[in-house]
Amino acid sequence: MDDEILLRYSRQILLPEIDIDGQERLARSSVLVIGLGGLGSPVAMYLAAAGVGRLVLVDHDVVELSNLQRQIIHATADVGRDKVASARDRLHALNPTVNIETVSARLDDDAFTALPDDIDVVVDATDNFATRFAINRHCLRSGAALVSGAAIRFEGQVTVFHPGQGESPCYRCLYREDTGLDTSCATNGVVAPLLGIIGSVQAMETIKVLLGIGEDLTGRLMLLDALAMEWQAMRLRRNPACPECGGAGAEGRPAG
Repeated sequence: MDDEILLRYSRQILLPEIDIDGQERLARSSVLVIGLGGLGSPVAMYLAAAGVGRLVLVDHDVVELSNLQRQIIHATADVGRDKVASARDRLHALNPTVNIETVSARLDDDAFTALPDDIDVVVDATDNFATRFAINRHCLRSGAALVSGAAIRFEGQVTVFHPGQGESPCYRCLYREDTGLDTSCATNGVVAPLLGIIGSVQAMETIKVLLGIGEDLTGRLMLLDALAMEWQAMRLRRNPACPECGGAGAEGRPAG
């Protein structure tokens, strides 16, 4: 590492859990961030700032004025632009050393085959169940860890899956495909800072998984009630009846 890089990441390198070896490991890591909205904004910005070497950004949408209340990676001047292009420019301005690739497409099971296969962690920052189930299937096929987050109204949740590994559940074990739940912010509304909280936790969990430090949220679903500012933890266990992984399930059913 040259002096400029050492100075940029000096506060992280001071941490014995990271040190220079961990910073170099982050620089060699690849993360797929799906969704550049309210959750994907803080996720992508913190991962870029922390020095994750390669970010693959996926979103099919364009920036709208109503996005700016919570999607902090975009600016007023970006209205009408592809979200991936807007996010790429913001991240390059934040940290020009990060390699950023963009995919402006709506993902379904077939589209995942065109994505890079050398991804270490997938971050699900989407807002609909169909895409979340497709992401889960992709992670089961690829073996990549999955950091999942969701936020609506004043409620948020976050967890980590290592699909197909050990006793880890998968996302399909947490929800049925016929949930009938409406997770749209356009319909239900959402308070802006909540997305920053959940997205920041997703970024933290991603770094922990990449570095193999601490205890990630595998097997635990963290639920946040922002009005009371209370966190609750729910245990997730494998369920042999899971139609996707054949072994994951939850103790109880969390709300949206």
